[in-house]
This record gives sequence, structure tokens and C-alpha cells, in this order.
Amino acid sequence: MSASAIHKEMTRFDTRLSKEQKLYLEKAAQLAGFKSLSAFILQTAQEKAKEIIRENEAILASERDRDIFFEALMNPAEPNDALKRAAAKYKRLAE
Repeated sequence: MSASAIHKEMTRFDTRLSKEQKLYLEKAAQLAGFKSLSAFILQTAQEKAKEIIRENEAILASERDRDIFFEALMNPAEPNDALKRAAAKYKRLAE
């Protein structure tokens, strides 16, 4: 595989922060064992982004599940033949 084939497209992200913020973040990066402030910022931001996305997807999934559940309660489907036979069999057995 050539170097260009495994090279990921890169982009740049710039931000401005106060001196106090930079010192604070550098201290956290050093305490956590990161080689650079950039590495610390990238990893912690990516971890937080994954957490936020995962939580949002869980909320959307649960909202979708709720909608499906309540739709089934409010507008139940007519029982099919297999369900009718099963209900009749249950009634016979329960007598």
C-alpha cells in the first residue's frame, strides 16, 4: 500500500483561548500523560463528541420506539388467522 493510500485527509481547526485556559488545559494534559496539548484536546473532544452522539441516538431510538408502541396501542392491527387460532386454542386449554 502506498503512503498516499493510507494517508488520511487532514484539516485544520483553530481556536483562541485565554492564557489561563491554556495553562489549565496544559496542566490537565500533562497530568493525564499526553505528549501535547493538541493531542489532549483532540482525544477529549472526540470522546465527548462520541458520548453526546451516543446519548442523542439513544434518545431518538427511544422516541421512535415510544411512537411505535403508542401507535400500536391506539391503532391496533386486526388479528390475523394465526392469532385467532392461537386464541381459540388457548381458550380450549384454559377451560
